Amino acid sequence: MPSRKFADGEVVRGRWPGSSLYYEVEILSHDSHSQLYTVQYKDGTELELKENDIKPLTSFRQRKSGSTSSSPSRRRGSRSRSRSRSPGRPPRSSRRSASASHQADMKEMRKEVLEVKLTPLVLKPFGNSISRYNGEPEHTERDGMLHRNAEEKFHLSEEIRSMSTQYSLRPRREEIKLKDIDSKEENIVPTKGSTLLKTSEVLGTQPKSLEFGGVPGVFLIMLGLPTFLFLLLLLCKEEEPSLLNFPPPMPALSELWDTRAFAIYFFWFSLQALFYILPIGKVVEGMPLADGRRLKYRLNGFYAFLLTCVAVGAALCRGVELHYVYRHFLPLALAAATFAMALSTYLAVRAAWAPPAALAPASSGNAIYDFFIGRELNPRIGTFDLKYFCELRPGLIGWEALLTTMDITHDGFGFMLAFGDLVWVPFIYSFQAFYLVNHPNEVSWPMASLIIALKLCGYVIFRCANSQKNAFRKNPTDPKLAHLKTIHTSTGKNLLVSGWWGFVRHPNYLGDLIMALAWSLPCGFKHVLPYFYVIYFTVLLVHREARDERHCRKKYGLAWEKYCQRVPYRIFPYVY
Repeated sequence: MPSRKFADGEVVRGRWPGSSLYYEVEILSHDSHSQLYTVQYKDGTELELKENDIKPLTSFRQRKSGSTSSSPSRRRGSRSRSRSRSPGRPPRSSRRSASASHQADMKEMRKEVLEVKLTPLVLKPFGNSISRYNGEPEHTERDGMLHRNAEEKFHLSEEIRSMSTQYSLRPRREEIKLKDIDSKEENIVPTKGSTLLKTSEVLGTQPKSLEFGGVPGVFLIMLGLPTFLFLLLLLCKEEEPSLLNFPPPMPALSELWDTRAFAIYFFWFSLQALFYILPIGKVVEGMPLADGRRLKYRLNGFYAFLLTCVAVGAALCRGVELHYVYRHFLPLALAAATFAMALSTYLAVRAAWAPPAALAPASSGNAIYDFFIGRELNPRIGTFDLKYFCELRPGLIGWEALLTTMDITHDGFGFMLAFGDLVWVPFIYSFQAFYLVNHPNEVSWPMASLIIALKLCGYVIFRCANSQKNAFRKNPTDPKLAHLKTIHTSTGKNLLVSGWWGFVRHPNYLGDLIMALAWSLPCGFKHVLPYFYVIYFTVLLVHREARDERHCRKKYGLAWEKYCQRVPYRIFPYVY
């Protein structure tokens, strides 16, 4: 059996079927029986190519360098050629017609080149897009920005400049002519804000910049989060929960581990899983994946909440005491942490056999970092989506406008989300109630009314902003959203610049923080400990906003810069 020529992960040039153009692709796999290579193009398209349709990168570099030189015989002949017109040279009138014919040929050639591109860059705008930006027409932009009358040339040149990552098997003279056209039209287009990516960035061969401090950072986070959680809960049970008494004395292991508590937590997890798979509620499609697929999700969180209330009510009628949760809060937290660690280990093991198309964009290939961030984007057991379930049910039931968030579309499912969903959310987000049991605080009716109004205000901002974004991403042409203004991007998507998303860049974060403050205010102001939730949440969302900012700036380029000028404040109006 013949041996394969190219290895998995190797970056080569692959011919686009039906054309003479070669694009940079990455080798994903090789079938020894059919002798076909599965390759991935820069736009995510995966195709099977024969070995004859694949060329190494070096062959094109050599060809490019050699295409500008002529043969030795022609160079020798050029020196001895007379300056007078050759008898075989056509008259000037014929040369003019030949020049006109040549220009027509070049237009036809350019048309042919643009017709075989993978993804057109000039996209038809949506009906709710804006023709004015920040109060000024686009053709009056200053400081060297493009005028309206150069817009057509800008789009054309962008498409021609994308030929830098495409190679054709055309004659050398035509390649040189296309290169000349490219160099002439580059003078029209500014290089700042160009959305073209380097080939190594497109195919992921360049090392990724790791977040959270890289491998050392995520290793410390995985050790520090469980430790800090238990120290915080122990401090909260002290008579005087002062930060000066930190760290609190450690209890015996028998006070932390309780087999019955672990069984109760596992029963709770299994009960919510049972409610999740019930065939009730509508089924919707998620955002498109890298390979174009859209996973299906069942939205039945509200029904699961009602069924949970019925189950709790039935348990109370049978004599179950709910204060068991408070008295065994620490053992329940340890059981949840143990379960989250076991789930993270399972996710890391199964991700080792996941196909490349199933990997998360945030994964790096480093075992420790991927254990934390998650290597597989949407791990499923049949139709049971593990990440979607853990995000919504065991710790934060009923949050449904989730399918367009960064957690689902970008981050994998690993320790970060598993521990956050199953441990951090249920035991830190309820921290104020845990504090008030041992440290009650009386609240006057005016203060209670103010807290309730603040909570409702935050909820309205959070809910309306998320619903507006979710509806726009699902169907940008929805007539209900026709009043919203947008900015076009090179990806084909639009950015909202009015409504809630014209107020600040992340109004949902603003609503979240207002609600967090409302949850902490009933604890009074005797101790800073119950305000840990809102302090931590502020740090978390500011960091998350910075991640969103880097991701969007890389993805949308110049359009994101325009959006930032139009909406200058990130979370807090007139502050940040």
